[in-house]
This record gives sequence, structure tokens and C-alpha cells, in this order.
Amino acid sequence: MKRKSHLFAVMFTANLLLSMTLQAQEIIAHRGASYLAPENTLASVKQGYEQGAEAVEIDIHLSQDNQLMVIHDKDTRRTAGGKNLLIKDTPSEELRKLEVGSWKDQKYKGEKIPLLQEVLALVPADKKLVIEIKTGPEALPRLQQVVAESGIRDRLIFISFSKDAIVQAKQQMPEVPAYWLLHNYKDYSLEQATQIAKESKLNGLDVHYKLVDKGFMQKMQEQGLETYVYTVNDPKAAKELAVLGVKGITTDRPGWLREQMDRSAQQ
Repeated sequence: MKRKSHLFAVMFTANLLLSMTLQAQEIIAHRGASYLAPENTLASVKQGYEQGAEAVEIDIHLSQDNQLMVIHDKDTRRTAGGKNLLIKDTPSEELRKLEVGSWKDQKYKGEKIPLLQEVLALVPADKKLVIEIKTGPEALPRLQQVVAESGIRDRLIFISFSKDAIVQAKQQMPEVPAYWLLHNYKDYSLEQATQIAKESKLNGLDVHYKLVDKGFMQKMQEQGLETYVYTVNDPKAAKELAVLGVKGITTDRPGWLREQMDRSAQQ
């Protein structure tokens, strides 16, 4: 009987720890709740927060007239019904005339490409906004200005695939957490990436989730760096990543993925 009681206690403790681990992960809504709503729109941002995500991730490009437009691609062809304008060569007034919601669902017809300021105004007091800098460092002066005017610097996180952009963003706004995005090791090995992140005083790396294993996490922990992962829509993979100790998981389906992880934690 004592052995059974001891085994039950061990299993209960293990399940409790697993539950706490799964629930502690930050869930980041990728381009907002982009599985349901048109990505990088005010509708998708609102839904991301409404679905309980700890943070929403968006992308920014610089327009011809120095405005930060919330859009993933460098042009509008994919989300504006085929009307193709290059963001950097087009004034924000022209970009704002485009309709970028109906490609996803007719109920979103009328959605516009947001300005970064509009998205910043939607961030709840207890939530975060992850801003992916899709340009090089040329967008940073305007970004610094908009962030300063927003009054919510403490709720922001920067990410970028551009090493120069993310390093300089951290230098110019050191109080904002900054993570370097890596999709593979084509240009930098993990050793090189962690060394650059450490030397540049970045908070960590934000990587494709398939790069993460025990060895990866051990290397990150040795360097005192944090790990975010993208884009995870598989509950099993999310659970494994949570157990490995990633700080946050980016997903197209924030509400659904959280439900699946909570259900797994209760089983």
C-alpha cells in the first residue's frame, strides 16, 4: 500500500509540474489570430488578444513617406486582391486605400493596412506586442519615434531576421526586449548566432520550432539567452517545446492551441 501511495504521489507531482510548465508558456498570436482573421489587420490583432494570447505579433514595413505600415510582405499583391504596390515606393495614403480583408473572408471586407500607431493603441495593459522589423535599420528612427509617443514601451518586444536591424534596435532602445529571428543555420551556426546575440546584449533568439531540441536549449541556457519559437499549430509539438523550456510559442491559432495545451495538462 505504501508503494502505491508513493507512486501516486510521484505521478501527481509530475503531472502537476507538467501542468504548471504548459500553462506558463507565453502564447503569441502570429500576425494576430491569423487562422481566422486576415493577418496583420486590426481585426486579427483584436481577436488575438480576445483569444487569450499573452502577446500578438505583427510585421512592419516603411512606406515612401516614412510611415510604419503593418503588413508582412514587401508588396500588397497577396492580400489586396492582386493590386500590387511596393510598400517602400508607395505613400501611406495610397496604401491605406486598399482593402485587405475580403481575401480571407467576406465578413472582413473593408479592413485596411494599419499604421503601427493604430495597433499600439489596441494593446491591453497586461499584454504585449511583438513587432517584427521586416526592413533593415532604415526603419529604426521612425520606430523609435512612434514607440516613444505610444507610452507603452514596457509592453513591446522587437524581433527581426535582419541582424543589423535587431542589433541596432537593441542599441537604440535597450529597455525593449529584442530577439534575433533564425529560420535555419544557412548563414550562421547556432554557436555563431548565440555568440552574436550575447555580445549584442540581445535577450535571445526566436527560431523555427524544428531547430529546438535538448542540445539547443542547453546551449541557450549556457549563454543566458531566452528562446521563442514560431510557428507552431501542432499541440503535440507545443507540449514538447514547453517541456524543453521555451519562453514563448508563436501560433496562428492562439485560443485553440491554449485549449489543447490546457487539456493535455489536465490528462
